[in-house]
Amino acid sequence: MDAGPQVSPVATEGVSTETRPFGRVVIHADELNLTFDTADGRVHALSDVDLTVREGEFVSFIGPSGCGKTTLLRVVADLEQATGGSITVGGVSPADARAARLYGYVFQAAALLPWRTVLANVTLPLEIFGVPKEERLARALRNLELVNLKGFEKKFPWQLSGGMQQRASIARALAFDPKLMLMDEPFGALDEIVRDKLNEQLLKLWGETGKTVVFVTHSIPEAVFLSTKIVVMSPRPGRIIDVIESDLPRERGLEIRETPRFLEIAHRVREGLRAGHSYDD
Repeated sequence: MDAGPQVSPVATEGVSTETRPFGRVVIHADELNLTFDTADGRVHALSDVDLTVREGEFVSFIGPSGCGKTTLLRVVADLEQATGGSITVGGVSPADARAARLYGYVFQAAALLPWRTVLANVTLPLEIFGVPKEERLARALRNLELVNLKGFEKKFPWQLSGGMQQRASIARALAFDPKLMLMDEPFGALDEIVRDKLNEQLLKLWGETGKTVVFVTHSIPEAVFLSTKIVVMSPRPGRIIDVIESDLPRERGLEIRETPRFLEIAHRVREGLRAGHSYDD
């Protein structure tokens, strides 16, 4: 029996309720399914996923390892193809969205080329797309400043910390100014102090650019701190157990994690994760 996603906001008493002018639908999935054929048999990775992401939202996917979070992100990016149901990205198929460069993708590892400087790594997509040299340099420098890497243009990746490498990776994904950013656990391998700092910087970047962000994480505090919407997923086959619309103020610092409302939302996420695990018991 499919419980289906429960979409509802957390109560707003005592919290800023500023209007969030989220716009048109950017991602829409309807009864999305994905089954893999492997040497050990068929694997049902995603099951009847219904999801809507609107322009300007920051949406996090959270769930246990193997639940299909990254698989769902890869379907959006046309790196995997659904075997059932439908999905559109920017009103077109994921393949067309990819061809039109509608999104930027940030992987778990920074994946910077070690023989290229930071600046040369960030300009790489623009070189491939044939953007004139002056324009690609201007865009890269602007994006490096956005991620607080001004002054590190001539460094090589091995000269940067892990957090700085991921910021360079984000600048590279921003190079061609996509409206949608897909981020697959970009801070998962970093220590908590660095992760907290990058969470703050990412929120600032989101506020400054107005991008739509879809973010995969295993961390409840990270999901709650960053998101306007939290999508809780079950173990395989991946289902959406709960969709939580957060009413936390758009501008927020780390201190918000100690507030009753933050803890209430985190509790709702935790309960959804527990419900997902009990689904298969």
